[in-house]
Amino acid sequence: MKAALLLAGLVGLLLGLLFAGQGLGYLPWPKASFMIGQIIWAYYGTGIALIGLALIVLSRR
Repeated sequence: MKAALLLAGLVGLLLGLLFAGQGLGYLPWPKASFMIGQIIWAYYGTGIALIGLALIVLSRR
């Protein structure tokens, strides 16, 4: 159970950071992504990253 929580947390954290980076325009990859420069994706990404971080913390307890 702990390994599954840790894996889900890591995936969530990485995807959240990717979404936030694209939303802020720092990660313009892939070039045809509809998320690049759209601030709403930075908010979504931050939320997803925080949930991923919470899962990581829960897996460590």
